[in-house]
Amino acid sequence: MAPKNKYSVILPTYNERKNLPIIVYLLNESFTKNKLDYEVVIVDDASPDKTGEVARQLQKAYPGRIILKERAGKLGLGTAYVHGLQFATGNFVIIMDADFSHHPKFIPEMIRKQATKDYDIVTGTRYAGNGGVYGWDLKRKLVSKGANIFADTFLRPGVSDLTGSFRLYKKDVLQNVVAKVQSKGYVFQMELMVLAKSMGYTVAEVPISFVDRVYGDSKLGGDEIAQYATGVLSLWMRV
Repeated sequence: MAPKNKYSVILPTYNERKNLPIIVYLLNESFTKNKLDYEVVIVDDASPDKTGEVARQLQKAYPGRIILKERAGKLGLGTAYVHGLQFATGNFVIIMDADFSHHPKFIPEMIRKQATKDYDIVTGTRYAGNGGVYGWDLKRKLVSKGANIFADTFLRPGVSDLTGSFRLYKKDVLQNVVAKVQSKGYVFQMELMVLAKSMGYTVAEVPISFVDRVYGDSKLGGDEIAQYATGVLSLWMRV
């Protein structure tokens, strides 16, 4: 009999005290309803709004399900995933945002998709099937869509949503790919996918609805867009 799968959700947080209880509640509901074993690894970058304290309360509310790793400062999204991966005990790892833009209801669908052909990675896509984006103005939609077209033109990964950050990985695959990743910020997700494809790993897509953050401020600005464009070009030189 095959060993039972366990899913480790890595949640990087920075000022997410309002969103965290909701996302953890929905994760617990989604996993327990589908009789799936799980844990949530929260990597908090010393949030001034005391997200860490909320996480400690959640540890009591969901015994044995929440792992909290606090870091000394804001060290970047990519490094948060790498840090959290060290403490993940599942054989599958899910990376997603804690700001409620990714709904946990899509996770069982991603898990089912993975099992159909034992895919190495399943990525949520906003730009295929009945996927979509809600709560963004036209400018933000154009920037996101443009970023994907720009990356696709240079890198040809054959994935419809290269900048998405809602994914299911086999843990050993993620460890192998992360070891080669050089970027730390918003380019991190894209680099992970491009490297995974170039290493021969199999990828499937599941359409998702992306909803703009419910509470708090978006962390994407002009600097991140410039960093992204530079990241695409440097990645193009490498692969």
